[in-house]
Amino acid sequence: MLEMEDVHAYYGLSHVLQGVSLTVGAGDVVLLCGRNGVGKTTTIKTIAGWVKPRQGSIRFNGVVMNGLEADRICRLGVGLVPEDRRIFPGLTVEENLKLGLLQAPGRSAKAARMAIERTYAQFPRLKERRAQMGTALSGGEQQMLAIARVLVGEPRLLLIDEPTEGLAPIIVDEIFAIIQQLRETGVPILLVEQNVHRALEYASSFYVLERGQIILAGEGASDTDRQALNEAIAV
Repeated sequence: MLEMEDVHAYYGLSHVLQGVSLTVGAGDVVLLCGRNGVGKTTTIKTIAGWVKPRQGSIRFNGVVMNGLEADRICRLGVGLVPEDRRIFPGLTVEENLKLGLLQAPGRSAKAARMAIERTYAQFPRLKERRAQMGTALSGGEQQMLAIARVLVGEPRLLLIDEPTEGLAPIIVDEIFAIIQQLRETGVPILLVEQNVHRALEYASSFYVLERGQIILAGEGASDTDRQALNEAIAV
């Protein structure tokens, strides 16, 4: 569904992505990992249109997305859960969720309501807190809301950036349980995650990024590939 080929991206004069190529197939959970500052978040933002590539191509379901604005990419079905969550603190949980409906404009009021109710079924804790303000949520609940807000728009591809960063272990378990649920629904996911060994329990394949380049790719279930991954991220 997603193909990146020889993508280069910059921040000013800083050449961050230096020929990144990767694919995400239908129903896949693909892990993108590497040390801090190697370009993982930039890769996610470039796919989502927040950063414009200067070279290479990005295709989603055969549509070339180079140069498209972020809102257009979103409406094609690419949902982004950013690292900083971007919850609106002055809005309630339900108002935050309703903003996710803007990803798929034109739905009837009934269809929109059903989308929110389906999301509440996936996230019962958010339903309990539907009238609470974003500022009243814990870090884990904010992360759940960030994921749920994207799911309301029924994305065809999900980009998730560091969903467990800074969370308590019990909340980390809940976030990975959500990723498992999403995998079972068949929504393809490109996941950036520092908890590599935990993420490999859910990933069908992985890429290791180093200094803006893919230095290793493999299958999540392969012992040989996992050993190579361990060596790559230990350097």
